[in-house]
Amino acid sequence: MHYWRSVRPQQWIKNAFVWAGFLFAHAWHDPSLAAHVAAAFVAFCFLASAVYIGNDWNDRDADRAHPLKRDRPIAAGRISLAASASTSIALALAAFALGTWVGVELVAILLAYLVLNAAYSLGLKRMVIIDVISVALGFLLRLLAGTLGVGIAPSPWLLMCGLMLTLLLGFGKRRAELVAVNGDSGRAVLAEYSAALLDRLITVCVSGTLISYSLYTISPQTIALHGSANLVYTVPIVTYGLFRYLYLLDRQYAAEDPSRLLLTDHHLQGAALAWLAAVVWVLTQGS
Repeated sequence: MHYWRSVRPQQWIKNAFVWAGFLFAHAWHDPSLAAHVAAAFVAFCFLASAVYIGNDWNDRDADRAHPLKRDRPIAAGRISLAASASTSIALALAAFALGTWVGVELVAILLAYLVLNAAYSLGLKRMVIIDVISVALGFLLRLLAGTLGVGIAPSPWLLMCGLMLTLLLGFGKRRAELVAVNGDSGRAVLAEYSAALLDRLITVCVSGTLISYSLYTISPQTIALHGSANLVYTVPIVTYGLFRYLYLLDRQYAAEDPSRLLLTDHHLQGAALAWLAAVVWVLTQGS
């Protein structure tokens, strides 16, 4: 049970970004491509868990002073340092084994993700603004894993919308952390943020996400690709999901984990499922 908690399976929902390119590529009837995307998804789950364990191992002393993180298995001493290191290495090797099966492009993206997280742990996480941009770049690598990594050309609109959305979630997480912790018990970089600054950054990011997605749905290239102009009717669903997230941040229900929030808030779940169903319907009608 402690090992299961240490790999943080609830965080695997973030790796759904790997499937975004496949969803919009009209390649659903290609079983080989679907298998490669599935392998990329599992590889990112393994590698992300390896990184989580490595970070927990590295941050164990600081986590013991945190009101929530002190209960993590490594910080609490429920898993030995040797066992946690072995688990992290085994997961990373499994991820790269899957990447090798798919292709060299996916291996390169997985390696870039590993290097990015190493740089984040060694210093980027203490640099204001850059800390959140680094996290957002990790999500862009997930998008690239499901596109370039498996032979699908990535859409600039997809990358732009993904960047703005993940910046929103990153700054939203910092906003929640700022409220949740006191003094030195949080991230060191939180001292560089203020609630007013984060509110402004969140406003910019939610606007960027909504505008970029809306423009994508009415782009002539999008309409030509999907054979339908009806994707624009999914914009109200996206709008509600974004506004619901802002509401939860304002009500301080977002805690420190957007993934956990999506798994617990029925309104966000409903919006996500409604958006997915609407997108699939539009794309299948147009194909």
